Amino acid sequence: MTTEQEGDGESFVQPQDSGSVRKGCDPFAQTQRSKLQHRRARINQQINKEMRMRAGAENLFRATNNHKVKETVALELSYVNSSLQLLKEELEELNSSVEVYQNDSESISVPMIPLGLKETREIDLTVPLMDVIHEHYYEDGSQFEKEIKEFMDLRQAMRTPTRNEAGLELLMEYYSQLYYLENRFFSPSKNLGIYFHWYDSLTGVPSCQRALAFEKGSVLFNVGALYTQIGARQDRSTVEGIDNAIDAFQRSAGAFNYLKENFSNAPSLDMSSASLNILVRLMIAQVQECIFEKVMLTKTKHDFLTQLQIAQEAAKVDDIYALVYQTMLQPPVKDYIPFSWTAMVQVKSQHFKALSHYHAAIALCEYSSIPEKEENEYEKIFLQFHVTVPEGPSVNVLLHDHEERQKLAKTEQKPEIKTPNFTKVKVTDLFYRLGPLSVFNAKSKWSPPRTVRLVKGESGFGFTLRGDAPVLIAGVVADGCAAEAGLKKSDYIVSINGSDCKWSKHAEVVQALKNIEDDGVDISVITPQCPEVQTVVRQ
Repeated sequence: MTTEQEGDGESFVQPQDSGSVRKGCDPFAQTQRSKLQHRRARINQQINKEMRMRAGAENLFRATNNHKVKETVALELSYVNSSLQLLKEELEELNSSVEVYQNDSESISVPMIPLGLKETREIDLTVPLMDVIHEHYYEDGSQFEKEIKEFMDLRQAMRTPTRNEAGLELLMEYYSQLYYLENRFFSPSKNLGIYFHWYDSLTGVPSCQRALAFEKGSVLFNVGALYTQIGARQDRSTVEGIDNAIDAFQRSAGAFNYLKENFSNAPSLDMSSASLNILVRLMIAQVQECIFEKVMLTKTKHDFLTQLQIAQEAAKVDDIYALVYQTMLQPPVKDYIPFSWTAMVQVKSQHFKALSHYHAAIALCEYSSIPEKEENEYEKIFLQFHVTVPEGPSVNVLLHDHEERQKLAKTEQKPEIKTPNFTKVKVTDLFYRLGPLSVFNAKSKWSPPRTVRLVKGESGFGFTLRGDAPVLIAGVVADGCAAEAGLKKSDYIVSINGSDCKWSKHAEVVQALKNIEDDGVDISVITPQCPEVQTVVRQ
């Protein structure tokens, strides 16, 4: 994990007035994928309703002592549980609809397993954020309506990302904006009363938390899920399509792995460590499958070594899918992983095992027809698969042993887990007008701004300055006009004659003070309540 530190010398580029131009999909577009997501959203809402009913019925059952009431409630609970089971089966059927996410090419290819996006509810941040701006930053919250609306529009757009690079950039932009939102508004000592609601991608069960980490984790999950959809839709009848699919599945694995390592105690099952572990392995298995397809597509020869390499690649795919299948059978994930996924993984494992045996048999048949004088040459070729000579029986013996032969070969390409690149999408702080984040953040505290009138004397204003954005009063001359006005060492200058200067550099503030007329200047300052300003560290 990398950290990025903002200090006194931080700079800032003011965003364009047009704000973010990224948009989500048209929520009313009648595509197969949008219809699927609409059905998913409807089922999620019904599951939420049934679970609230079940919670109420269970509370009543525990609270009452009336036998007839208990019988009635028990009957109602059985109906609710039955409805929940039917809804979860319907959701599992949607998760099994892998064909919707595949490419439209007429060529026949084995389908890949994509994930549906997690759904979330709308939230209104207007009042909570305005309250923080007023109470913590001592500014008029209504003056930030545009910024709040832009953030809420961005959140609304990221709920329906397009299935391409633009959709990924939209999710990453919102994820990065959450960093600024967290440091600006989420204080460890104060609860904003904001609840983030998300539905489990696999079970549809709703979860909510006040922690912004849940929002960030859910967005990151959708980044990984969207990569699976992009990978599944690639035309794998071409090398370019296969390379794009490999890249997408590797980035999906990276997103899920990053989520597993950096976010814990998630309230939903799809973000549990066990689920994420399966998703990472599943994505790597699909990468390995794409590598096998690439070998089949690019190898034009049908000689001994080509068949050996194909057999080894197929065996590798079999091994990984077999591991995924065994993991899917373990509790608790076996109770909510779609049965169609488990079945497809098992079928793929057996399929590639058969392919491995088939191409190994072809290789051995081809080898049996090789002239005796060329055997030594083939032994040398086999030894090229190793840095050192392998221990055990001679290569000549191993060439005739099917199982040992498979251990000698190496794979064409090793799958990678590509960690998300959070710096790829450049974002600017929507609430930059509040001031540099290193000083003006939710963890720091300062006095309400106070304005003093200073008239330049023979020795100037009676203080020295240092630093940039904001400029700090480094020292106050005793008996000077600044000392008489109540300015203190370590005060920050936030405005000069009503003009905001939180982002101004040292030279700009000095020049503004030099241009003051003889009648004086109004300077607004704040006093940090802590001796040292806390430094904000970005993760």
